[in-house]
Amino acid sequence: MPLRFGILGAGRIGKVHARAVASDSGARLVAVADAIGAAAEALAGAYGADVRTVGGIIEADDIDAVIICTPTDTHAELIEAAVRAGKAVFCEKPVDLDVQRVRDVLKVVAAENGTLMVGFNRRFDPDFMAVKAAIDAGKVGEVEMVTISSRDPGAPPYDYITRSGGIFRDMTIHDFDMARWLLGEEVETVQAAASVLVDRKIGELGDYDSVNVILRTKSGRQAVITNSRRATYGYDQRIEVLGSKGAVSAQNMAEANIEIATADGFQRPPLLNFFMTRYVAAYANEIAGFIAAVTNGTATPTTGEDGLMALVLADAALKSVETGQTVNVAR
Repeated sequence: MPLRFGILGAGRIGKVHARAVASDSGARLVAVADAIGAAAEALAGAYGADVRTVGGIIEADDIDAVIICTPTDTHAELIEAAVRAGKAVFCEKPVDLDVQRVRDVLKVVAAENGTLMVGFNRRFDPDFMAVKAAIDAGKVGEVEMVTISSRDPGAPPYDYITRSGGIFRDMTIHDFDMARWLLGEEVETVQAAASVLVDRKIGELGDYDSVNVILRTKSGRQAVITNSRRATYGYDQRIEVLGSKGAVSAQNMAEANIEIATADGFQRPPLLNFFMTRYVAAYANEIAGFIAAVTNGTATPTTGEDGLMALVLADAALKSVETGQTVNVAR
C-alpha cells in the first residue's frame, strides 16, 4: 500500500512537495490544509486530495505521514502533535529558531519513537550528491578544506527579513548542513564576519546581507562559507572540496549547458535565477528519500539532529559576529 500523505501548508514549497509525492508510485496525497482556503482547495484539487484542517490531518487514520510547510513558528508544535499521533514527519527547516526548543522537540520525537526528517534539500542535488560520492569513494583522499559559495540574486522582502531569524539561521543554515556533510566531522569552532553591503534597510531591521564563515573541526579540517544577498549574474551555488589526493567541485547551473563562439567572443546562457528552478531535482529526491525511509523502516537521510546542529552553528556564527571572537561549539 502506498504511503498516505497529508500536507500542512499549500504555499510555494507545499506545491513542490505535493508534486513530488504525486509523482512517486510509493506514495499518495490524501489531504491538504492551509489557513487560506482557496490555496488548499487549489492544491488538493490538482491531485485529487481532500481539504482538511491541520488537526484533522494530524489525527486522521487514513494518513501515515505529514509534510510541514507552514510558517517557522508553527513547526515545533506541529512536529510534536504529529509524532504523538503516530505520524512520520517531514518538516521544512528549521524546526524552530530557538536551540532549546529544538532540543525539546527532539526529546518528544525520541520518547514517541517517532520519525522526523528535516528538509535540507541541497544534500539531494544530483551534482552535490556526486561530490559526496567522490569523497566517500576516496577519490580525493582525506578531506582537508571545503569551500561553499552561496549567493542569492536578490534580497527577500523586508517583512520576511523580520521573521526569518536572520541570515545565518535562514540562508547560511543550508551551508552549515552541507559543510558538516562534506567535512565528515563535527565542527569545533566557528568564526564569522558580517556586513550590510546590499541594502541599508536590512541593517536597520537588525540583519546582515553579506557574510563569511570559517568552520574548523577538531582534526583541523576547514570549511569556508561565503553568502551574499546580491549576485547580479544569477543564483550562485558552487562547492569545492580539497583533499589529500586532489579536489572535486560542483559548478553553477545555467539555463542551458551550451557555449556559443563567434567573432565577438564566447557566450554562455545565464545562470538559473531562482532556488525553485535550481533545485527541482533535489526537492524530488528529498521526498523520495523520505518515502523510502518510512516505507522500509530505515533511518531518514537527514534528521532532527542535523537540524539542531545546523542551528547551533548559526547561533555560533551570530555570536562570533557580535563578539568578534571565535566561538567553540564542541560538545
